[in-house]
Amino acid sequence: MSHPSYGLNELREMFLSYFESKGHLRLPSFSLIPHNDASLLLINAGMSPMKTWFTREEEPPRNRVTTCQKCIRTGDIENIGKTARHGTYFEMLGNFSFGDYFKKEAIPFAWEFLTKVAGLEPDRLYPSVYQDDDEAFQIWNEDMHIPAQRIFRFGKEDNFWEHGSGPCGPCSEIYYDRGEKYGCGKPTCTVGCECDRYIEVWNIVFSQFNNDGEGHYTELTNKNIDTGMGLERLAVVSQNVDSLFDVDTVMNITNKVSEITGAHYEQEAKTDVSLRVITDHIRSSVFMISDGVLPSNEGRGYVLRRLLRRAARHGRLLGTDRPFLYEIVDTVIHENECAYPELRQKQSYITKVVRTEEENFANTIDGGMKIYEDLLSAHRAKGEKVFSGADAFKLYDTFGFPIDLTAEMAEEAGMSVDRRAFDELMEQQRVRARKAREALGDLGWAGIEFGSEMPATEFMGYDRGTVLDAKVLAIVVDGELRDEIVAGAEAAVVLDRTPFYAEMGGQVADRGQLLEHGMIFDVADVQKNKGGKFLHTGVLKEGSLKVGDTVAAGIDPDRRRAIMRAHSATHLLDAALQAVLGDHVHQAGSLVEPDRLRFDFTHFSSITAEELNQVNRIVNSQILEGYPVITRVLPIEEAKKLGATALFGEKYGKVVRVVSMGDTDSPVSMEFCGGTHLDNTAKIGPFHIRSESSVASGVRRIEATVGKESLRTMNRNQELLFHAAEILKANPAELAEKAEQAMLEVRELRQKLEKFTAKASLGQAEQFLTSFKEVAGLKVITKTLHNVDTNTLRQMGDFLRDKEPGGVAVLG
Repeated sequence: MSHPSYGLNELREMFLSYFESKGHLRLPSFSLIPHNDASLLLINAGMSPMKTWFTREEEPPRNRVTTCQKCIRTGDIENIGKTARHGTYFEMLGNFSFGDYFKKEAIPFAWEFLTKVAGLEPDRLYPSVYQDDDEAFQIWNEDMHIPAQRIFRFGKEDNFWEHGSGPCGPCSEIYYDRGEKYGCGKPTCTVGCECDRYIEVWNIVFSQFNNDGEGHYTELTNKNIDTGMGLERLAVVSQNVDSLFDVDTVMNITNKVSEITGAHYEQEAKTDVSLRVITDHIRSSVFMISDGVLPSNEGRGYVLRRLLRRAARHGRLLGTDRPFLYEIVDTVIHENECAYPELRQKQSYITKVVRTEEENFANTIDGGMKIYEDLLSAHRAKGEKVFSGADAFKLYDTFGFPIDLTAEMAEEAGMSVDRRAFDELMEQQRVRARKAREALGDLGWAGIEFGSEMPATEFMGYDRGTVLDAKVLAIVVDGELRDEIVAGAEAAVVLDRTPFYAEMGGQVADRGQLLEHGMIFDVADVQKNKGGKFLHTGVLKEGSLKVGDTVAAGIDPDRRRAIMRAHSATHLLDAALQAVLGDHVHQAGSLVEPDRLRFDFTHFSSITAEELNQVNRIVNSQILEGYPVITRVLPIEEAKKLGATALFGEKYGKVVRVVSMGDTDSPVSMEFCGGTHLDNTAKIGPFHIRSESSVASGVRRIEATVGKESLRTMNRNQELLFHAAEILKANPAELAEKAEQAMLEVRELRQKLEKFTAKASLGQAEQFLTSFKEVAGLKVITKTLHNVDTNTLRQMGDFLRDKEPGGVAVLG
């Protein structure tokens, strides 16, 4: 090969810089956790986070964008590692046009980057086009001067991108010829062959049609470009290595695995599988945890658990029986931090999550493996070749064995798993969980389409007071739009602007009323939909309400103040926990209610009473300091430079609200937050931790009260104190001493009573000695006693045995 070789990190920068020079806006990778997209568990392509820009539901920041997107694909986890072709984690380079340039620019961009920037040999590159796309063929042939015999026309299956109804279009792929050594040797081997010789490097999708879902295609007014090129694949070609596992940054991770396990790559096929599994899975896990995913038994958390547990088992296959994956985290970060500096910032947190999951699995794997071996032996004894779905479900449900782990082990033993039966049992479990969720209530308006012409509701509750005039834009009853409602109707009302805070970020919604001459609508809840409309749900108490009416929208001010007290206290609690427990503490969820709060956070051991008291003291001290609470609206980059804390996995816009508490130069707390807050910490009032507990592996929960609720608790406790003092006829200050004295007296009386009872029972037992009867040469006595405990019966039995060693006594 005669082209230059570049490192993976170099190639990423070369690509992004090239497209910046072509007028593209470089954006950082979006989080792996999809934002407002329930159809995806994890981001799996460069364009996935931009769907709303392609559909024009949202306006893109620029009509030309370029990114290198983190992606996870886990469709066949159990097959990852068996070959070197695929991994679960990869990065996708992409350039995107939203109604700007099209084929005539996109194709030359791709060709110039590959040949002039990356330095690949033009005579080794082969484009393909959709069979009917003469325009793309002509550009490759006439503009790029590629001979016709080197351009391949493929059908819909290969070169037409569509996903159900919606925007779609033909695509052009660029293949690289890696040479005969990677080929299958067949005389028919050419572009499109299943072997590894011709590797697809880049896919350029020309989004030019709209599919109505029934096979009818109409031309789009605004045509888009969506391209994707696997960074690791490009590195394979550039570095002229066999697979993604041989690429520089990936191989450095494998070398670390070898250093720990003592197993080395390309020495034995089985060892290679384990090394590939561990290398790939720890890469994926580090990025997932960094983006806020935690191991669990549901959704993306279960994907993470499967990856970590499968990697841990392959460590055992290599002879490493202790937790070790956490030791590789530093290497993964070192290889990627130039593009993802947040990895280094979160290193201690990522390491703790990995280690905790490893340790939890280590606690169950031995017991699970024993059960697995027993179940496997039972199947073999019956001559069966299929490991039952019920047994696989038992291993999952009881020992945390992901199904792909069981399937992999069964395959090693020459068996397959009944996946259909396992899936049925899993579905039954999901149905049970779904019914439980449904019992908690559902939002009937969730699927309502309001139309793109309706503007988003403007929230004015930060600084415009608690009451303002607003116009009714829509009314929803039982999932349907209505023009008018009358008294008694339950409905959701959309306003053009509102002082009502919609439930978000853990903060509950405001309550209040919508008022107009003779009309009263009680607002019980407020939710915000994807389009930014605030839905004020409640009951129309009096009069009638119709679309177009102007109403006075007013919140309950006392309730809002109580919520603000709890929300500001939550920020102080978060900062105090980090100060006492360490910077690995991150918010994992919260609930902010009037004068009550619940705060979930990452921590990997139980919290001592002293640590909890310390947190309590710090928060109350900061409240008493009377720190100013300052809210600023800043560009996101400026907010990050100031050191403001962002929530894991949360998507933020270009501009964010930053809430800081304390001195301007050294605030005690500074967080991104869209909630409502006080203007001074002193207004929070007394802070009181009510409970601390574990809610999941590595996640703790604190429940606390503030303000009036804390005062109510203090008053109740004082009343109980005085009542107890009255009962014991003591001064409250002497209550503890008096209670101890009373307990001592009770113990002494109980001991005296027990002695008396024992003496009386032995006297009774003595009388039994005259009641023995002769039965077949044995002295026998049977007695039924009343109001006697087992201890007394035992003492009586011992007495009789001592007095009549040869006798038989039965006491009941």
